[in-house]
Amino acid sequence: MNAIISAADLATELAGAHPPVVLDVRWQLSTAKADGAPPFDGRAAHAAGHVPGAVYVDLDEELAGAAGPRGRHPLPDVAEFGAAMRRAGVSASRPVVVYDGGQGWAAARAWWLLRWTGHPNVRVLDGGLPLWEGPLSTEQQAVAEGDFAPEPGAAGLLDADGAAALARSGVLFDARAGERYRGEVEPIDRVGGHIPGAVSAPTTENTGPDGRFHPAGELRARFAALGAEEGGQVGVYCGSGVSGAHEVLALAVAGIPAALYVGSWSEWSADPARPVAVGAEPQ
Repeated sequence: MNAIISAADLATELAGAHPPVVLDVRWQLSTAKADGAPPFDGRAAHAAGHVPGAVYVDLDEELAGAAGPRGRHPLPDVAEFGAAMRRAGVSASRPVVVYDGGQGWAAARAWWLLRWTGHPNVRVLDGGLPLWEGPLSTEQQAVAEGDFAPEPGAAGLLDADGAAALARSGVLFDARAGERYRGEVEPIDRVGGHIPGAVSAPTTENTGPDGRFHPAGELRARFAALGAEEGGQVGVYCGSGVSGAHEVLALAVAGIPAALYVGSWSEWSADPARPVAVGAEPQ
């Protein structure tokens, strides 16, 4: 099953007899505005216009736990996540399509969580809401509760020790910007740099100017050049497990299974005992 869907195909499916559940996960990493404007409000954006029938899901409240030693966006409590998905109308037997404001990171986080907890049919709207050509709705429709019962998988998830081991035995991609990987700047976390052995692979290089993913063949070639071999073990981390989910999604488009270190650099760097590498090389 393809992990992404075009706006045209989504419009066709929504007009069909068995439309998917659509989740609106618009979110921004930084809400600080130098010009004094109010922070981004995903719920307000949803209320102002969304794909007809879409239900808003809050990344910080429903797709992550409270920030702390496990990182800025740790895994949510599984039972609470399941309850949130059922409130949004998610059922195991019905396809789900997720979108955000175009960056793709938040939508990918929802995609990854649903896939990791066992939903069999989840796709991300390629390019997000900016590429939606249909009408927008301001209606807040009542949603019938779904029956999705999350069952976390044994694969697809890395902890800090697993990420460190994978950096030595397989390929661990760092999805952050190159300057953060190299340790030249660190605007958020305690210290800059990267997990020793990790390979720099900024997730921004997986998409074109319109936010859509590059073709699968191009993505496969990119990841192969960075060391991802067919049948090899691949993992990804980022700052807090959000943009890293987008890289896992890009790898899925390329046909390469990958695990996500959800705690990512925000967890790793918070522990002074964990080693930190700097510079352009993995070691």
